[in-house]
Amino acid sequence: MLGRLLRRRRRPVSRQERKHYELHKEAARAKVLARLRLYGERYGVAWNRVAIRDQRRRWGSCSSRGNLNFNYRLIFLPDHLFDYIIVHELCHLKEMNHGPAFWSLVAKECPQYEAMIAELRVLERTTRLKPEALVAHAVAPRTSSQPVTNSAIISA
Repeated sequence: MLGRLLRRRRRPVSRQERKHYELHKEAARAKVLARLRLYGERYGVAWNRVAIRDQRRRWGSCSSRGNLNFNYRLIFLPDHLFDYIIVHELCHLKEMNHGPAFWSLVAKECPQYEAMIAELRVLERTTRLKPEALVAHAVAPRTSSQPVTNSAIISA
């Protein structure tokens, strides 16, 4: 009973939002899986399950069971931010916290991760993760499976 009272009520999803999610979910899955294979090999990690969700507040998450969850809106981010989120969640497979060892792992692929975090926060504040606002920031969903080089990283 108490659990039901404490549970957050979900905001109703409009038909248009649901359609947008369904339209882009598989493109997001394909790109996420391609990047996971690339960076998973580099880090020597394996994951259990990958889910693509319509999350309101998170770009990604990792469970202690090795399950990875990603927001479908990732495909509307610039490639360097997309890759940062993939690397971040993969590093949680080795370090389930945000301690110094975790950030050291992240820095191997994303040495300017602090600027990337700042850039993501600005995007979150200005778009509130709304698909139409993210689409306005990105000309089109990015589907390239090539990693972004460090020289292509944009500082915030």
